[in-house]
Amino acid sequence: MGGRAEEEGSVSLELLRLKMAEFAEERNWDRFHSPRNLLLALVREVGELSEIFQWKGEVGKGLPEWAAEEKEHLGEELSDVLLYLVRLSDMCGVDLSKAALRKIQLNALKYPANRSNPSS
Repeated sequence: MGGRAEEEGSVSLELLRLKMAEFAEERNWDRFHSPRNLLLALVREVGELSEIFQWKGEVGKGLPEWAAEEKEHLGEELSDVLLYLVRLSDMCGVDLSKAALRKIQLNALKYPANRSNPSS
């Protein structure tokens, strides 16, 4: 399923959803992918992601002091979180792209820029 968009790093949530569904189907994992089980797996992955930062203190944007291996490991754990979130939303019948865009709009109403920006 490789394509130009994937090679350039531009991958849609829909493509990830399709790939995760295909991956699970090929392994007959749908029977295990209940919303509850996926949520628990997602929480576990967030815990693993948290472990990476646990003793780092504050870190700068881009993680300039981190080794390449640390950044690679971080990417793997971030990916695990994203993929479980995409799979969970799919199994719950939620269009994650639309839900995220709607949430951004709701947040813009709740936190208007003119009242949130201390320099204005």
